[in-house]
Amino acid sequence: MSLLSAQNLTMDFAGDVLFRNISFDVNAGEHVGLIGANGTGKTTLFKLITGEYEPTEGGIFISKNVKVGYLEQHACSGSRRAVIDEALTVFERLIEIEFELEEISRRIDGGQADDSLIVRQQELYEEFENGGGLTYKSRTRSTLLGLGFAESDLSLGCDKLSGGQRSKLSMAKLLLSQSDLLLLDEPTNHLDISASEWLENFLSGFKGAIIVISHDRYFLDKITDKTLELTHHTLHSSKGGYTRYMELREQRLESERRKYESDIEEIKRLEAMIAKQVEFGRERNYITIASKQKVIDRIKENLVVPEGNLANVRIKFTPVCETGNEVLNVSALSKYFGSKTVFENASFQIRKGDRAFIIGPNGCGKTTLLRVLVKQMQADAGSFTFGANVKTGYFDQSLENITGGKTVIDEIWDEHRSFTETAVRSYLALFLFRGDDVFKSVDTLSGGEKAKLCLLKLMLSGANVLILDEPTNHLDIPSREALEEALANFEGTVIAVSHDRYFINKLATEIFRLKADGIEKTDGTYDDYIALVEAEKQKPAKTQAAPKVNDYKLRKERESEINRLKGRIRRAEAEIDRLEKEIGELTGALSTPEISSDYEKIEEYTGKINALSSREEEQMAEWEACNERLSQLTEDENA
Repeated sequence: MSLLSAQNLTMDFAGDVLFRNISFDVNAGEHVGLIGANGTGKTTLFKLITGEYEPTEGGIFISKNVKVGYLEQHACSGSRRAVIDEALTVFERLIEIEFELEEISRRIDGGQADDSLIVRQQELYEEFENGGGLTYKSRTRSTLLGLGFAESDLSLGCDKLSGGQRSKLSMAKLLLSQSDLLLLDEPTNHLDISASEWLENFLSGFKGAIIVISHDRYFLDKITDKTLELTHHTLHSSKGGYTRYMELREQRLESERRKYESDIEEIKRLEAMIAKQVEFGRERNYITIASKQKVIDRIKENLVVPEGNLANVRIKFTPVCETGNEVLNVSALSKYFGSKTVFENASFQIRKGDRAFIIGPNGCGKTTLLRVLVKQMQADAGSFTFGANVKTGYFDQSLENITGGKTVIDEIWDEHRSFTETAVRSYLALFLFRGDDVFKSVDTLSGGEKAKLCLLKLMLSGANVLILDEPTNHLDIPSREALEEALANFEGTVIAVSHDRYFINKLATEIFRLKADGIEKTDGTYDDYIALVEAEKQKPAKTQAAPKVNDYKLRKERESEINRLKGRIRRAEAEIDRLEKEIGELTGALSTPEISSDYEKIEEYTGKINALSSREEEQMAEWEACNERLSQLTEDENA
């Protein structure tokens, strides 16, 4: 069933056409990736779907009763509620029901009970239960924690949150909204790898439809089964995630190129025949000429000119000199902020040609570690040494190495005074700063433009060791791919922090996981790292070989363990009896009129019974484990 249908959409702003005559459908359960270079109209398309914009031509049709949820970019601004309370506003109807049920309970307790009130209470309770009322608070909490909020963050006021935290809160509200169609615009932007993986698992199991704009290609491959690409003012579509789409796209473009070349050759052949007929100048030849011209006109009418490549950055990192084989040695490096340990005892080595990626959750100190290595911060313990002929270049994710108040051309020229204006302009053109763009103030540049300017400065530095902190954060997919290619061909060494798993997978020769107490190294790509982590999870826990002891000591230890086990079994049996008795009393109380007519007490008693039942299960497990071990020891003793 189609949830959404876009028919013959055209959108232009004052004559600047974003896309023309595009059509597509989104069916129930489809997970669609929407890709395209920056500026092709992806976010505009979302705003057409939500009704914020009106198309120049065409229309969007959403099926009746379909609830569309859109990830707001500036959610919760102005709210002073606690994070958990803001997230719970999604369940406004359930909260209203709770209040009404409480009011009904108070009236019944006050002797105002009548049949209509009891019926209303039952109706509300059924609506509450069917709407997920029994679990909505726990689901809200687990969603916030899954997206990276700490338990202590849940009580923070929204006005105290960073921009990234507000985006996560907006995401949580959207995921909890029970929408039929989710519109997600860069949902992984402020998420670390673990939160991105949590979101992938959530969305993979989401039964509704999704349209997601993302530059995170790994994420797209994980959650999408259909891809739409906006390019050259039109829309292309195919089944499959990002990687599969790109394979099919290349096949389509190659087919279009061959068809175009064949059509051009046919036009040339027919035109040559017409020229011959004109040369003969006979009357009957004009009939042939007209026939051939009709064929030419038909071919030209249906001629599809292959898509040219969109303008993209061109990057090439050329080191001014080679390093020695030993590039960096880090020994027991530690950093603290007051009483808080950021990381400690970090030790690792980097050799020439390595492309090492440092990963770990947000807040574990990855950026701090890089800033220590480039001497923007001092370590509190440990040491590090760069090898011979090392010239480092640093990409700062905050883009702070751009000087405010300057123009784009001066930002480069001031660092390279020997360059001519033509040379500076030529370099800027490689990064798509052309014409009057070079005179823009750097303060007015977008995040992507600033990132490209920083990459140009890095390229011109001649560094042979590139230290990169989230270099793909502000880049669209074509720019990321250009950077990947440049780094793959770079003859120096790369040390990078990134949460872009596709980027890591393409380049990494080793993965360093930064933890509070040190660093773990895995050779290979991100997929190799994940495979190793999964394999470790499957391994049974290692048991240490028991030391050799004499028979007398072994017998005494066995007797002592048997006595302990018998004591634990007796205590477990007594606890199980007590719990069963208490559960029976509470269950009996639930059937009494004063409890069964009070929703609040039903919830209280049910909660107590569930807690006692969980405790009983724990005691049963304890009793079974102790008996099993006791039987084993008894058999050993009799053997």
